[in-house]
Amino acid sequence: MTTSVPARSKCLPRSRAQRRILIVLAVAQVLSGAGLAAGVAFGALLAQDMLGSTSLAGLVSALATAGSALAAIAVGRVSQARGRRPGLAAGYLAGAVGSAGVIAAAVLDDPVLLFAAMFVYGAGTATNLQARYAGADLADPAGRARAVSAVLVATTLGGVAGPNLAAPTGDLAHGLGIPHLAGPFLLAGVAYAVAALVLAVWLRPDPLLLARALEAGAPEAGGEPLPAAGRRSAVPAGALVMVLTQFVMVTTMTMTPVHMHDHGHGAAASGFVIAVHIGAMYLPSPVTGWLVDRCGRLPAAVAAALALLAAGVLAAGAPGDSLVPFVVALALLGLGWNLGLVTGTAIIAEAAPAATRARTQGLVDVSIAIAGAVGALASGLVTATAGYPLLAVAGGLLALAIIPAAAATPRRR
Repeated sequence: MTTSVPARSKCLPRSRAQRRILIVLAVAQVLSGAGLAAGVAFGALLAQDMLGSTSLAGLVSALATAGSALAAIAVGRVSQARGRRPGLAAGYLAGAVGSAGVIAAAVLDDPVLLFAAMFVYGAGTATNLQARYAGADLADPAGRARAVSAVLVATTLGGVAGPNLAAPTGDLAHGLGIPHLAGPFLLAGVAYAVAALVLAVWLRPDPLLLARALEAGAPEAGGEPLPAAGRRSAVPAGALVMVLTQFVMVTTMTMTPVHMHDHGHGAAASGFVIAVHIGAMYLPSPVTGWLVDRCGRLPAAVAAALALLAAGVLAAGAPGDSLVPFVVALALLGLGWNLGLVTGTAIIAEAAPAATRARTQGLVDVSIAIAGAVGALASGLVTATAGYPLLAVAGGLLALAIIPAAAATPRRR
C-alpha cells in the first residue's frame, strides 16, 4: 500500500499540469495557425507578382522552409536549456518580425527584402511544429500520439480561417497603402505576436522541465521503454517518415495555387483550396492519434503513403478550369501529411529520453525543414520545365517509401 501513494501523488500533478498545458498550447496553435496559413497560401503568389516568373515562385517557400530549419535548431536548443516556454515564445516572435518584413518588402517592391523576410518568417512554421512535442512531454506513453494530435488539431481553426480572410485583409492592406497580396501577412504578424505572448505568460509549469523532474524520480509507466539500441535506430526511422511526408506535401502544395492562377482561378479560389488543405492537415488529428496509438505505427504509415499517392494522381489529372478536383486532391494531401507527421512524431517522442529530448527533436525538425525547402525549390523548377502534373505524380510515387521507413522502426515491448 505504501508504495502506491508516491506514484499517485506524482500522477495527480502530472495529469493536472498536462490538461493546463494542452489548453494553453491549443490557444497558441489557433493563433499561429492563422499566421502559418498566410505564408503558405500567398507567399508564392507575392513572389510571382514581384518577379513576373513562375520558376522562382517556389524560392519564397524554399527560403521560408530553410528559415524554419535554422529556427528548429534555435527553438530546440533554447527549449533544451531553459524549457519549452521561452523556446516556443521566441520562435513565434521571430515569425511576427518576418511578417513585418514581408509587408515592408511588398510596399517597397523589393524582392531581395522579400526573400530575407520570408527566411525569418519561417521561424513561425518551425515553432508551430515544435509545439506538438510540448504536448507529448507529460503524456502517458500509451497516449502520446493522441496528445500530439490534440495540439495539432487546434491549428485547424486558425489554419482554415487564415486563407479565407485573404480578401478582407487584402482590402485592409489596400486601404493602408500596402499591396493587396501582402494583406494576409498583416494577420500573420499579429497572430504570431499574440501567440508568443500567450505562451510566455501562461505556459506554466513548463512541460519539459516538469517531465525531466518526474522522470528523474521514477521510470515511465505505461509499458517497457525501448532499449538503448532500439532508441538509436528508432530516431532516424521516425525522422525519415516525417522527411518523406514533408517533401511530398510541400512540392505539390507550393505549386497548386500557382497552377490554379495560371488557369484563371482567382485568389479566393486558391485561398479556399489551401484552407481545405490546411484543415485536412490538422482536423483529422484526434482520429489519427487514436489510430497510431491503437493500431500501431505501420498501419498509419501505410495509410499516409496511400493518401499522398492518391492526392498526386488526382491533382495531376485535374482539369485546369475545375475547382473540385483540386479541393479533393489537396484534402488528401493534407490527410496524408497528418498521418505521416503524427506517426513519425510518436516514434521520436517514444525514442528520445527527457534529458536530451528537445535537442533531438529540434535536429529531427531541421531535417524535415530541409526536406521542405528542397521540395519547395524543386517544385518551381519542375513545374516550369516538365509541368505540374508530372510534379504531382512523382511526389505521390515517392510517398510509397514511407512504408519501408516505418517498417524499420523497432517496436516497444
